[in-house]
Amino acid sequence: MRFINLSVIIPAYNASATIGRTLTALANQDYSSNFEVIVVDDGSSDDTFSVVSSFPAVRYVRQDNAGPASARNHGARLAQGDLLAFTDSDCVPHSDWISQLTAGFTVGDCSKPSCTGVVAGSYGIANPENDLAQCIYAEIVWRHVHLMPDFPNAFGSYNFCVKKNVFEAVGGFNCDYPHASGEDNDLSYKIVKAGWRIYFQRQALVDHYHPTLVIKYLKEQFRHGFWRVKMYADHPGMVRGDGYTYWKDVVEIPWAACFVLGLILSVFHGVSSQDVGRFVLLPLGVFEILCAVFITHRFFQSIFFGFILFLRALVRMFGFSTGILYLCRKKCMKNL
Repeated sequence: MRFINLSVIIPAYNASATIGRTLTALANQDYSSNFEVIVVDDGSSDDTFSVVSSFPAVRYVRQDNAGPASARNHGARLAQGDLLAFTDSDCVPHSDWISQLTAGFTVGDCSKPSCTGVVAGSYGIANPENDLAQCIYAEIVWRHVHLMPDFPNAFGSYNFCVKKNVFEAVGGFNCDYPHASGEDNDLSYKIVKAGWRIYFQRQALVDHYHPTLVIKYLKEQFRHGFWRVKMYADHPGMVRGDGYTYWKDVVEIPWAACFVLGLILSVFHGVSSQDVGRFVLLPLGVFEILCAVFITHRFFQSIFFGFILFLRALVRMFGFSTGILYLCRKKCMKNL
């Protein structure tokens, strides 16, 4: 029986269109040690099983649909490796992905109590032909270059490697996050609070299929806003931001709320709609366009992306507001 020192875990849900490229990339890794690949099918209704079964070296397991956090925990329980590497079914790891992740554990002085417990990587882009995908990717690159320190306090579940004993010590992913939103931040914060470090290995890359449809992207952002309420309730110290989010993400929600409130007041209480536009809408729109220019460095693309950022701010605000109502209702029901 061969020795396995690393397990790659991939949650998959209706992933037949992309997971083939993911598994092909893993089959071509330059990593010299033995590793296994585990795909946890989270109740897919498409041909995910057929695609995965064409890779005989990949271990396939299926569970009833319970969300990516549950699927990743399921894979971790089955894993033989002392290191757990996670990526997603719409990501294509670079050939040196595993090598770069594992090399990150040697950075710094691990004789200290706060030894590196996680190595996190960054994004590439798998669909650069799409304008929206290009803009989303450009913003991620900007955040990773200008915000993320070498030892951040947050990482994304699409690309990281964690020591199995660290993962188990903090209880893995919190399955109270049933969708792909907030569960990776929650895990990050738990690991840091337990005294372990996260190292950001910028050279460990997976190309990602970023959203190509505006409506799909905005639905994702609504979900992020919704579950951020629970995340802040669980980790109130992170309200001001972490290694990935920053002041812009914080101020946009009340700014967008002021715009919506102004519209309501203009309809029911005689507040001038022109004043709402002049003092709230216009500054927010200009602000988003300037941010887009700074991120994309392309004028026409920045106009498009600035409009998307404006819509995103509104959608996140509605998601956040809905999350507050949901959490309050849940607490009230618990107290009855």
